[in-house]
Amino acid sequence: MQRKRADIIAEEIEGMIFDGTIGNGERLDEVQLAARFGVSRTPIREACQKLALSGLVEQLPRRGVFVRQPGPVELIEMFEVMAELEASCARLAATRITDAALDEMRAANKLCKAAVGAKDTAAYYDANETFHHILYRQSGNGFLEQECLRLHRRLKPFRRSQLRVRGRMGQSMQEHEDVVDALTEGDAERASAAIRKHVAVQGEKFHHLVAGLREVAE
Repeated sequence: MQRKRADIIAEEIEGMIFDGTIGNGERLDEVQLAARFGVSRTPIREACQKLALSGLVEQLPRRGVFVRQPGPVELIEMFEVMAELEASCARLAATRITDAALDEMRAANKLCKAAVGAKDTAAYYDANETFHHILYRQSGNGFLEQECLRLHRRLKPFRRSQLRVRGRMGQSMQEHEDVVDALTEGDAERASAAIRKHVAVQGEKFHHLVAGLREVAE
């Protein structure tokens, strides 16, 4: 339960960073946060560790934990690498994925669709994460899977925040279905292109991400 509480607190702090309640470069005060959430300092420390994995905060020895927002160029570069890693997963999975795993991806998509109808971004992100993790695993390449999971954790706050943009959940849902259709047909190039398009930050998504960073900085 404490671990689960730390996850919830991490998401709350993440939201405070994105809405500007906690500014870029600001130190996270464990005592104040513990009082705010009505918990001991232990789950606060665990939450900070989770945020550090995403790169949203930085833990400095003997100084504390500070908010660290990546600049637009760094963020876009990370998404560019993420898109290529997932494209590799899809290319490999097209010939390796099992029928059971395809069923799991379709089940995740059903949950995504329900979340779109409910306008529940949190539920959508949870199902979306499951969808992507299945894809990583079905690449059949353990090293690639671990690299995807590592970068996925770092980009988690930003992948989640883009879902709040009007219409993005529905668009993301359609992109998921395109990926599953390509994998079902065993079309490696189509699957690779579909997931790359889904993950890459281009056009409108780029402007929303940069605008979000600007709002936090201000």
